[in-house]
Amino acid sequence: MAIRRGRGRPPHPDVLTPTEWRVLNALRHGMSRREIAARRGSSVNAVRYHARNIAAKLGVCSPRELRAWPGQPAGAAITTRRESDMAPDVRPNGLGQVSLLARDTARVEAFYRDVLGLPHLFTFGDLSFFDAGGVRIYIHTKPEKEWRSSSVLYFVVGDIQGAFADLQAGGVHFVGAPHLIHRHATTGIEEWMAFFEDSEGNTLALMSTVPGRDAI
Repeated sequence: MAIRRGRGRPPHPDVLTPTEWRVLNALRHGMSRREIAARRGSSVNAVRYHARNIAAKLGVCSPRELRAWPGQPAGAAITTRRESDMAPDVRPNGLGQVSLLARDTARVEAFYRDVLGLPHLFTFGDLSFFDAGGVRIYIHTKPEKEWRSSSVLYFVVGDIQGAFADLQAGGVHFVGAPHLIHRHATTGIEEWMAFFEDSEGNTLALMSTVPGRDAI
């Protein structure tokens, strides 16, 4: 005799369902409930329902806490060392992620993955993620009326003249050729930069340090 399965979603070993994880990730990336509903093809009330369930499961009390949720449910063990074994350190420790705005997701993927050669981590709806030497670049596609120029990303290269030539040959538009920004008086080391635009109109730059004439 066939065993009848009860109604409702199948048992899931995680604290959140896959749908709840997707809604939570969208909230943590700054999306509004209306934006999430539009992307998922659901109602704002459905997103609000998911958000309430997520908050209850994670033990948070407000939408602000939900957006800032650090990645562990309330009460979960987040360390294997005793508190007395380590001193708390709340200082920033490098950059984990920077963000840009875009107008076209497919065009962004082609530029950052194929032209710049950055590893494409994943794309989730209109959110695209790339790795730049351990720093994650998060690019959010917006309608034209909501797009604006964002932060300037400076990519470190060993040979700025060679990188300039390669990218220019690939069709990248540079504002100008590599040029000297600063020469350190004590060491003679020179800092060079060259500015260009991505596929969306954001300003990017190459940067490199080279030995000055006195150091050669």
